[in-house]
Amino acid sequence: MTRSQLPPAVEKTVQAQSQGATIKRFVTEREDGKTVYEAEMIVDGHTKDIHIAKDGTLNEIEEEVAIDSLPPDVQAALRKKAAGTDITKVESLTKQGTLVAYEAATLKGHHKGEVQVGPTGKQLAHPE
Repeated sequence: MTRSQLPPAVEKTVQAQSQGATIKRFVTEREDGKTVYEAEMIVDGHTKDIHIAKDGTLNEIEEEVAIDSLPPDVQAALRKKAAGTDITKVESLTKQGTLVAYEAATLKGHHKGEVQVGPTGKQLAHPE
């Protein structure tokens, strides 16, 4: 999908969220029976993906963060949940403007996985 194919409301949100970023690509996904537009970009050397509803509402931001920049309780919880694997990437997950979780991509041999913890390092009631 190209930028020119985005609905006008989605394009407006992309423009506001991509200041200073290099956009890698756009994709569409179905979430709960609705079309969601995703813009994948690089900002200041790290990844940032945004999920936008057709009406332009910013549903979610997944932004790469350095694990060492996180609060100690969050670092410890991610490392504990990822024990026995290598953490390859950590992202903050923000929905409707609220930080809801941190997610770590893991690798053990050729097996990829992910673990999540809440914004304070606590166990989540459900995956985000």
